[in-house]
Amino acid sequence: MKKRFNIKVMGQQFAVLSDRGDRYVEDVVKYVNDRVKEIGDASKDVSASGVAVLVALNIADELFKIKEENEDFVTRLERKSERLINYIEEKS
Repeated sequence: MKKRFNIKVMGQQFAVLSDRGDRYVEDVVKYVNDRVKEIGDASKDVSASGVAVLVALNIADELFKIKEENEDFVTRLERKSERLINYIEEKS
């Protein structure tokens, strides 16, 4: 069941719904706010909306890298599984 959370990101209040626990939502909000601070500190002349876009791009980049790593892992696991199956079939 989804629960309503009142969060603050980049100094703005938002109401969001999530079926995850309080700790999870707190961790996500902290992560985003930490990234906002990190990128905002490194980009002094960028507007708030510009910082938001840079944060979104950085987080999307992280997501794409993790997806790629996951796909590589699954591919390696499938290859090893096939080799193991072939080995077992040869020995039977």
